[in-house]
Amino acid sequence: MNFFFWSTLKPIIEILVLAFIFYRVLAFFQGTRAFQVLKGMTYLLVLFLVAQLLGLDTLNWLLTKFFTIWILALVVIFQQEIKQGLARLGRGNLFNITLEDSEVVAVIDELVDVCFILSEKKTGALIAIEREAKLKTYIESGIVIDGLVSSEMIQTIFKHDSPMHDGGVVVRGQRIVAASCLFPLSENQHLSKIIGTRHRAALGLTEQTDALALLVSEETGDVSVACDGKFIPVTGQERLRGILKDLLIIHPDPEKK
Repeated sequence: MNFFFWSTLKPIIEILVLAFIFYRVLAFFQGTRAFQVLKGMTYLLVLFLVAQLLGLDTLNWLLTKFFTIWILALVVIFQQEIKQGLARLGRGNLFNITLEDSEVVAVIDELVDVCFILSEKKTGALIAIEREAKLKTYIESGIVIDGLVSSEMIQTIFKHDSPMHDGGVVVRGQRIVAASCLFPLSENQHLSKIIGTRHRAALGLTEQTDALALLVSEETGDVSVACDGKFIPVTGQERLRGILKDLLIIHPDPEKK
């Protein structure tokens, strides 16, 4: 009796566990081009489970061979999406180096100030703010600075006659770690063709890491914030200050008082 009960319950448990796993995988990749493919794979998996339960040996054999080949193919085809998805895991909203709120606010004030000074001059700039994910690879591609964040320092870096004005600046905690850093360009196929290299680099960096990117357009002087591979509109200094505070300062949970 116990054997009969377990033999009946076992496939039900397997189906529920697999359904939960695939739901989490689909949620993990939602918003990428791999999402629709994975939805199709889910339907095939359901068919595979039905074939097993009904003892359809030929269909079961065909689907087994299909999954063996396509799991490897999907890893190769969608390696970019997998990398972006993994980069989103465990993201926080605090600087990599823990600072007091007042120290974070001081850094934010300097960044807001320099963005709008450069905006008035139509001087292009790209500033990456490191959070949980280390930006060591990109730091090593640039020139080491290791100086305190200040509006004056960043203005000097992005002057047209500065040898460091190309590329981006990396900020870690209260310090400018490096300048003239190379960031990965976005592979988003839906971006407008007129979007420049700085914009693509800002999006590319935030697609692959949890960093924030501050961007000043050389053509229009517009200020933007890139986060999670998307631009957040900035309409003024207070708007930018509010965005940065929301993304860089941990707000205490009132229920845990």
